[in-house]
Amino acid sequence: MRNLVLLPGFMLNEHLWDDMRADLGTLGALHFGDLGRDIGIEAMADAVLRDAPARFLLFGFSMGGFVAQAVALKAPERVLGLALLNTSSRPQSEQESVSTKAQIDIASRAPFKGLTSRQLAASLHPALSTDRALLDRLQAMALSNGKEVFLRQLQTLRDSNAEQLKELRCPVLIVASDHDRLRSVEESQEMARQIDHARFEIVADCGHMTPMEKPRELFALVDDWIARSGL
Repeated sequence: MRNLVLLPGFMLNEHLWDDMRADLGTLGALHFGDLGRDIGIEAMADAVLRDAPARFLLFGFSMGGFVAQAVALKAPERVLGLALLNTSSRPQSEQESVSTKAQIDIASRAPFKGLTSRQLAASLHPALSTDRALLDRLQAMALSNGKEVFLRQLQTLRDSNAEQLKELRCPVLIVASDHDRLRSVEESQEMARQIDHARFEIVADCGHMTPMEKPRELFALVDDWIARSGL
């Protein structure tokens, strides 16, 4: 039986995968990583490895993709395959750091009321940015995580793993979305160039939240990648 470890993005949780859960369950046993307990990519990666099965396929979405890269580099003997979804290997920019510091300052002093309407809308395809059902699901995950997780994840600064990615030897799938306003197609293309054997795919007509916006299309890519890779 395969083991699949799935890592969510910023202020998300295992419900990110709800629309794919049944299909993913046909591929193996599902394990959902918790990225809300630690500060820092390396600490999060260590926690994933403590909780994960001995060997597994690893899926990292957005912020979870940065953690997934760190996991695969720390324990290559345990990661049988790596899927990097709507993520990047770029370090945090100066502009992002300034914005993050401002958010931490505000959030530290105020009650947590979830993510802003602007943040939620930006994570979806423009045509879905007013979809109440999707927005409510995203906000419910943020509220479930709460203020302490929000502050911990905001303090998780990103370094670049770009130079180390060429060391990966397991099968790698990289997926981008053509209307992702948070992580660009170019960032995914950079990772694909850094990993000689990586398979690169673009999901059409989709924003950042690919597992929720295009679950069938994403699953088809994952299923085919696993089959073709002999995983």
